[in-house]
Amino acid sequence: MRFEKLKVWQDSCRLSVEITKIFSTCSNYSLKDQITRSALSIPSNIAEGEERQSNKDTSRFYYYSKGSCGELVTQLYIAIELGYIDKTKGLLLVQDVKKIAAVIAKLIQRKSKP
Repeated sequence: MRFEKLKVWQDSCRLSVEITKIFSTCSNYSLKDQITRSALSIPSNIAEGEERQSNKDTSRFYYYSKGSCGELVTQLYIAIELGYIDKTKGLLLVQDVKKIAAVIAKLIQRKSKP
């Protein structure tokens, strides 16, 4: 499995675990469900993309993963504003997600070259 060697996949798995732990006791079940699903979607789509046979298919799943990064950043900002996560911790997570999204963008560029 090539994806297991990708640092961005490893980092996004760690992020998903961290977010799941942080929100495990969240009383807002719809936010908890959505934020953990967005976090889980990032490494899952990276893995699925890497298992595809063409660069076009791989890029498509990288785009899905990058889109999930945007969702997660939005949901973290909302969770901060609602007081479900400490602002300092939430903003550090936002930075982590943005770094992951930047790496995914580079992977998309690489896969999109002829």
